Amino acid sequence: MRPMQPITVYGIPNCDTVKRARAWLEAQGVAYTFHDFKRAGVPSQHLKDWLDQIGRDKVVNRQGLTWRRMDESTRARAQSDASVHGLLMEQSSLIKRPVVEWADGTVTVGFDEAVWRSQISG
Repeated sequence: MRPMQPITVYGIPNCDTVKRARAWLEAQGVAYTFHDFKRAGVPSQHLKDWLDQIGRDKVVNRQGLTWRRMDESTRARAQSDASVHGLLMEQSSLIKRPVVEWADGTVTVGFDEAVWRSQISG
């Protein structure tokens, strides 16, 4: 049996969804570690793992201001498995937030209370 790892929440502290997600975890009494993309950067190997596990379509935030301000040639990099990692390393605000690495090793993106409740209840 794989040992349980601590929960890690990745994002930026001023993101409204990240704020709601962190408040929800705290209200449930769930311990977690917060990794701030702006201060600590995006961990490259973790990003690769997220892309492998859940795919670029779930990781790339196409609804945000950063996406809307990008030119078409830059957006095209998000359509390729070969180039999306580099783009997200350069533009961490293009990563949908929060990304959570759960204790069982699964990864989720965004805040969905029902999914999160099932994650913490095991």
